[in-house]
Amino acid sequence: MSHLLPLSRVARLVGQSRHALQEMIRGGTLATFDGMVEFDELLRAFPDVKWDDDAELRRVNEIKDKAFAKRVLERALPDKEVLAARLTELGNDYAAAKALLAHYANVMTWLDEKIDEIEEDGSEETRHALHTVRAFLLRNLAEAPADAALAQALIARERILRIMSAHVTIQPSGHEFYVEGNDTLLEAALRNGVSLNYGCSNGNCGDCKARLVSGEVKKVHAHDYVLKQAEKDKGTILLCSYAPVNDVVIEANVAGARDIPVQQLTAKVKSVEVFNPAMAALHILAPRSQRLRFLGGQAIALRVNGAEGRYAIASCPCEDRHIEVQVPRLAGDAFADALFTRLKANDTVEVEGPYGEFVLDEDSPRPAIFLAFGAGFAPIKSLIQHAMSLDLAESMDLHWLADAAGHYQDNLCRAWTDALDNFNYFPHAPTDDLDATLRAIVVDYPDLHRFDVYAAGTIAELDAAREHFMREGMHLARWFAGAIDA
Repeated sequence: MSHLLPLSRVARLVGQSRHALQEMIRGGTLATFDGMVEFDELLRAFPDVKWDDDAELRRVNEIKDKAFAKRVLERALPDKEVLAARLTELGNDYAAAKALLAHYANVMTWLDEKIDEIEEDGSEETRHALHTVRAFLLRNLAEAPADAALAQALIARERILRIMSAHVTIQPSGHEFYVEGNDTLLEAALRNGVSLNYGCSNGNCGDCKARLVSGEVKKVHAHDYVLKQAEKDKGTILLCSYAPVNDVVIEANVAGARDIPVQQLTAKVKSVEVFNPAMAALHILAPRSQRLRFLGGQAIALRVNGAEGRYAIASCPCEDRHIEVQVPRLAGDAFADALFTRLKANDTVEVEGPYGEFVLDEDSPRPAIFLAFGAGFAPIKSLIQHAMSLDLAESMDLHWLADAAGHYQDNLCRAWTDALDNFNYFPHAPTDDLDATLRAIVVDYPDLHRFDVYAAGTIAELDAAREHFMREGMHLARWFAGAIDA
């Protein structure tokens, strides 16, 4: 009886990215069956992985959590009813395995008796052949396979993963993520950067309705919204109220930039982070009852005591209620002046948005080049973190062309490089010869037709960059730009 694992679970078990595994599949070094990997194939392809030691994986994940500015998830147990259901399922698997082993034992007993019967009446040649078969069976049944300990450790670790988390696939978009701890399906999706439709997030509005295609879920939060019987018969659930018991497939819409409505809310200042006299970041916290829905790369309007401005969001949609904007100190910007001189923790800020369509193409698995011109790093940072949370791009290269504010988050970019095998960071010093810098960048990409390019800067900078990249083979359809002076 073969045991098949989804590719995303294999990635967690071996501490590799899905893209690295897909490269192995394309190169013929990892075999799959309908997109799944068998236990035996996993042991063959990764003979040196220490299945009982995940210290290195934990270390990398801690670096990634810190680098992405994401909340570090507690290793909390799931809701008690969900945990009970998962343990029951595990018990059923164990019982089925025991029953199968008992059946195999009965078959072996029957076979041994048949060999005895045939030996009594058989020829010398037949008795010798049967003796050889019996010896082979006894020897192999008595000796544990060479990789038995590895297999046991792998199975044990995979079962722990199944108890602590459940794998979710969204149709028709194909997004995948894991639900861990006490998260609902909606909370886990948002934490993983998957922008599912929702409204109140507490069971009142019904905007997060979705259909359970396969798997089992448990209600973990009561909801006031009343589902019709016809909806229940079709498997309709509220994502904000249910958690998965096992691996599930959900039919739900993933929002695009045009699907997310403009929202108004009042947020509190969490902190003001002054990088240098020319650049600061404002960290605000949305209320628990009214999170801001947005996609990486979008912008919001901020207002405090009559001063207002519109700025690109620099944080990831996966960061729960936390929102970050980066504000350059420009002459005549009243909001920037308030940020640098008066705003402090617990002050209130009026927020409106999101705006703009400078977002990821989530259907594209292409490698990505990110170009940040000066303060254009803010939306680029948001896009990169969103791509990281979705495990989206095959590879990511960041080129940051600094202005007078410099590379004010240089350490963050280097942390990304240290944490991820598929991320590269290239800082470029301020220069008066932009064309020379762009020529030096594009010459390193002889196959630009393979890439998606995301660029943020002034209109003049974007026009110059687009011209250089198209001249070297980039397709116009793969050029995504966000103007910071618009």
